[in-house]
Amino acid sequence: MSSEWVPFTDLLSTIVDNRGRTCPVGDSGVPLIATNCIDSNSLYPRYDTTRFVSDDTYHTWFRGHPKPGDILFVCKGSPGRTNWVPNPVDFCIAQDMVSVRADPKKIYPKYLFAALRSSVVQTQIDNMHVGTMIPHFKKGDFGKLNIPVPSRDEQRVIGDFYFFLSERIALLRETNATLVAIAQALFKSWFVEFDPVRAKMEGRSPEGMDEATAALFPDSFEESELGLVPRGWRVSTIGETVETVGGATPDTKDPSYWEPAEHAWTTPKDLSGISSPVLLDTERKVSTKGIGKISSGLQPAGTLLMSSRAPIGYLAIAQKPVAINQGYIAMPPGSKLPPLYMLFWCQQNMDTIKNHANGSTFMEISKKAFRPLPILVPAVGVLEKFVGAAGALFDRLVENECQAKTLADLRDTLLPRLISGQLRLPNIC
Repeated sequence: MSSEWVPFTDLLSTIVDNRGRTCPVGDSGVPLIATNCIDSNSLYPRYDTTRFVSDDTYHTWFRGHPKPGDILFVCKGSPGRTNWVPNPVDFCIAQDMVSVRADPKKIYPKYLFAALRSSVVQTQIDNMHVGTMIPHFKKGDFGKLNIPVPSRDEQRVIGDFYFFLSERIALLRETNATLVAIAQALFKSWFVEFDPVRAKMEGRSPEGMDEATAALFPDSFEESELGLVPRGWRVSTIGETVETVGGATPDTKDPSYWEPAEHAWTTPKDLSGISSPVLLDTERKVSTKGIGKISSGLQPAGTLLMSSRAPIGYLAIAQKPVAINQGYIAMPPGSKLPPLYMLFWCQQNMDTIKNHANGSTFMEISKKAFRPLPILVPAVGVLEKFVGAAGALFDRLVENECQAKTLADLRDTLLPRLISGQLRLPNIC
């Protein structure tokens, strides 16, 4: 298979952007998708936006809007990130990105999307963007970006292959989002709203639990420094109930700390693109000698990681032994409050955690500020029941995430070889 190289703009029927300036936003209306919602690890853009535009702004301010099957292309910040526009479209796009529409007479749209994500095109984008502090890819240079265009049949095969795997990955991660939401709801019901206790106070059987589990909850409250809490539960501090450790970065100029690359070593960057609170692997590894330069050493699998700066609040449970850099507070297993409980406690109380941060260059929550935070310690039996229920959900989540990673690695490894013609799908099916 040989491919013709065609300028990007020659393959498009439309480029939709806004006016290149910030539009008026509010707390309700049509969701405004910004560049931080565009994730090349996902098929579709994330909708976790807190910015909206009014109906009047939606209809009058923008030059146009994306349509299903368009491709969202980030121009500034991390140029070249892309997402597929779903059907229906219920959002508008902010500045610093465009929505491009493939001309179906010239190229199969799904193939164009796959090609834009391939290393052969991403390398071009990396070499063409300008700016040192904030890289950006000028729309005026779209015509200089060349896309390999094989035969129509090959385009369809490659595009459909890419989408088949991407949709399977998206489904696994949507399932994981549901699993996390179920566990969060259970945590909130038991440990924030105290629904089982309130039910017993009113003479009702707690919903969704057997008699043995219901018997573990008290039927009254008592005063505490956190307000009313279930009778018999106690208020403590994180420092008294959870082991917390920090990390370090071995000298990057000394190769003996990094070679041979034997042990996983993580920075918060490893958590920036994950869709589930699970860390499967790390970008960098350190040598055994490098581990010796980190006072906290190698933390065991099952350790909860919380980024403590730049930004505060990334959370994941490591699935392998891992060393951490100075941007984390780690909570290994073995404490009175287990990592799984602390994962959901941190999610529920992240505003409180951030309110105790300080710093001039960037905000940071230190171990010294984190450890005195008050925390409710449930009865042992209730805690064990929660970990059992949430742990079953988490085990399935990890299995799904491993499968998604395998599919993503397969897709991303084969894509450049398919586009270049080095491999044809009939040879691997």
